[in-house]
Amino acid sequence: MATEKTVRVLGISGSLRKKSYNTAALRAAQQLLPAGMTMETADLADIPLYNDDVREKGYPAPVERLRKQIAAADAVLIVTPEYNYSVPGVLKNAIDWASRPPNQPFDGKPVAIMGASPGVIGTARAQYHLRQSFVFLNACVVNKPEVMIGSAASRFDAEGNLTDEATKGFVKALLVSLADWTRRLQVKG
Repeated sequence: MATEKTVRVLGISGSLRKKSYNTAALRAAQQLLPAGMTMETADLADIPLYNDDVREKGYPAPVERLRKQIAAADAVLIVTPEYNYSVPGVLKNAIDWASRPPNQPFDGKPVAIMGASPGVIGTARAQYHLRQSFVFLNACVVNKPEVMIGSAASRFDAEGNLTDEATKGFVKALLVSLADWTRRLQVKG
C-alpha cells in the first residue's frame, strides 16, 4: 500500500495581539492536525507597510521570507480576526506584499480560512472578503466546512487553550478537508 505524501501547511494568524483568539485558534489547529499533515507558522509582525516603490528595489527580508514560506508550503491556513466588518490591515498588507510578481505564490495554492471573534458571527464578513481576494489570486480555497468561531471568550480558557469540543471538531474537519483538497489538487496538477 502506498503511503500518502505529508501535506505541509503554512499557518498564518491575521492578528499581532499576544492574547489573540485567532493566534490561539491557530495553535489549536496545530494540535489538531490529522495524520499526514505538518504545520509551520508565519510571523507577520515585521512586515512593513506595502509600498511599490520599495518593492521595485527588491522585497524586504521579512516579505521575502513570507513569500518563500508560502511557495514551499503545500497549503495555507489563514486564521483571521474581523476588524470593521473586514480583513485586518496587517493580514491584507501581508497578502498584498506576498502576491506581487514575479512568481505569485498563492497561484493554485490550496487555502483554508477560519477565524475567531468575540461577536456571534465569528469573522464571517472578513472570511468572505478574503475569499474574494483569493479568487483574484487564483488560490484554491476550501469551501466547506466553514469555521467561524463566534463568542470566542466562551470557547477558550484564560491561557488561550481551545476548550470547546464542538469547535475542536469543526477545526479538525477543516484540516481534514484541507488535506484532502490539497492531495486532490496535487494529483490533478
